[in-house]
Amino acid sequence: MSASRWLPLVVAWPMFLQNMDSTILATALPSMSTALGVPVLHLNLAITAYLLSLALFLPVSGWLAERWGAKRLFCIAIALFTLGSLLCGLSHNLRELVASRLLQGVGGAMMVPVARLILLRNVQPADMIRAMMWFTVPGTVARLTGPLIGGGVVTLVSWRWIFVVQLPLGLLGMALAWRMIPADAPAEHRGPRTSLDAIGFALLAVGLLTLIAGLELGGKSLVSPGMTAALIGTGLLALWLYTRHSARSKHALIDLRIFRHFTYRTATLGAIPLRVAIGAAPFLLPLLMQVGFGLSPLQSGFMTFAGAIGSLSSRTTLSWMLRRFGFRAVLIAGTVGASLCYAGYGLFTAATPHALMFGVMLLGGLFNACAMVALNTLGYSEIARDKASHATTAATMVQQLSVTFGVVVGSSLLALASRWRGGPDAVLQAGDFTWVFFAIGAFTLLCVRGFRRLKPEDGAQLR
Repeated sequence: MSASRWLPLVVAWPMFLQNMDSTILATALPSMSTALGVPVLHLNLAITAYLLSLALFLPVSGWLAERWGAKRLFCIAIALFTLGSLLCGLSHNLRELVASRLLQGVGGAMMVPVARLILLRNVQPADMIRAMMWFTVPGTVARLTGPLIGGGVVTLVSWRWIFVVQLPLGLLGMALAWRMIPADAPAEHRGPRTSLDAIGFALLAVGLLTLIAGLELGGKSLVSPGMTAALIGTGLLALWLYTRHSARSKHALIDLRIFRHFTYRTATLGAIPLRVAIGAAPFLLPLLMQVGFGLSPLQSGFMTFAGAIGSLSSRTTLSWMLRRFGFRAVLIAGTVGASLCYAGYGLFTAATPHALMFGVMLLGGLFNACAMVALNTLGYSEIARDKASHATTAATMVQQLSVTFGVVVGSSLLALASRWRGGPDAVLQAGDFTWVFFAIGAFTLLCVRGFRRLKPEDGAQLR
């Protein structure tokens, strides 16, 4: 098996753990609430703690990879995430659970950007399309099958097992990474060591922490609207100050000049609407199936699993399509197709045949996968290897914020639709989802304007 196939699967293994963990946890919250003797709303702290820890350590992951070596840091990240998972499963109260989730977040913050960095340094440009196709498989499958697996584990065993079973999987991931990822270059060949940009780190940490906290806490109505606005405003101000700081710093933590590359800017910032939709759909679809249509968690999981099948099926023809039609055409077609599928979800009713719903969600997974693989490949086509750590870290930060914002947008639009129909005390109904999915589908189309500015020959060296 070539390196463009096995290496992406090895470095994507932790993303399977990370996405599975986050999706299963949402399913297990009611059982955890009963076992720990705390209100279920308080357990949102476990989710928020992970996201805040992720936000705090994401900015420094690129610098640490340059300092310690990407392979070494990747293995350390898996170890921290796995240890945090084990401690979560052994927690006896909310305080221990939150502390364990913070440790998980430290590992999770370093896994995704460092994994992409390893790929960029070890896969040739001509093989990058195949590498990115395999790289996105485990995370996609985990994100879409998590509710199904979580429902089964919680029902048949105990909520603790959703964390404990990650111990052998994490150990296997570390063993594979240490054995199969090429060794890091000697320290003297990694370029001159630079001191940590402490001011930049502080600004990015404050910006991401307060922005994600505002989106998460405000989206769940855990803080007042005034506090939500203050947190989001503080986050935006800190990120703006970082842009000013990085322009003057010789050794900025993340060199924002990478956004001067049009393909990278388009794939990172121009694709935000699509990533927002990708964040919202896994939150909305299980609610529609269970609350709107009265399906059980297992039935809902089987239905939404269609997206994973669609995502996997795209691997059979995507490489050929990119070579035949180019990145520009595939991105536009994938985005338009995904937009139509999101709008199609809004047309679902309790009387819609399950086979039809399954087919539409399968197509949605296929179109999303085509667009995301093309974006993840094209975005780094112009990035020099000495700037790869900056590019992967910045892209991961934007992606995390987009997905978080997607969940907030989905829940806020759903609450607004429900209130519009029946007032503040209205019970959620299937019809409330219609306009939410229509809005998400329309929002996704905003990406097309940026993708149309790409040239047909962009990314030709990757094809």
